[in-house]
Amino acid sequence: MVDWGGILFDLDGTLADSIDLILSCYRYTMRVHLGAEPPDDRWLATLGRPLRDQIRAFARSDEEAAAMMATYQGYQRRVHDGMVRPYPGVREVIARLSEAATPLAVVTSKRREVALRTLRCCGLDGYFPVVISADDVTNGKPDPEPVTAALTALGSPAAGTVLFVGDSPFDVMAGRAAGVLTGAALWGAFPRDELGAAAPDYLLERVDDVLSLPGPASRRPR
Repeated sequence: MVDWGGILFDLDGTLADSIDLILSCYRYTMRVHLGAEPPDDRWLATLGRPLRDQIRAFARSDEEAAAMMATYQGYQRRVHDGMVRPYPGVREVIARLSEAATPLAVVTSKRREVALRTLRCCGLDGYFPVVISADDVTNGKPDPEPVTAALTALGSPAAGTVLFVGDSPFDVMAGRAAGVLTGAALWGAFPRDELGAAAPDYLLERVDDVLSLPGPASRRPR
């Protein structure tokens, strides 16, 4: 296993199988405020971006966006715990990385309260000393700010020795902009062709592929 300077993980769609939860919250919010459910594809296409940005694309005013946020978050709190679980193999991989003293962080577009709750529900709350959430940055993914914030919190390892694993093109874009290596998680919500178009350094079929990557020396010229 490679001696990484750090490995960063997205949360939803990467560590946590929470897509059903996300879609349930989206559909409920749209029914309440718009009286109808727009196609799921419109929401799924923006997964990985902050919730405020996702919702603003559907709201007809700033006031409606604020009300929709409140509805989404209130419903999410009620149903969250029964609708999230870790993807197969995630706990084992994170435990192995932790045992190897690999610096670990979560970089998520979720608010901190819900991100920590998701980690607890997945049995992962003891493994990540650093969690960068939407509450911790001004600019969310695909801006590099969340990734650079994680690097700073980990003690500023050289960006080229760090891997960021995420299931969204926005994760890949944020990681590339921050100068870290990127691994696209093919078990999440986005299809291979969309992730491949974002030009990640690695395409990961399964979470345990992280353990067998060749590491920073394999980095492609950009």
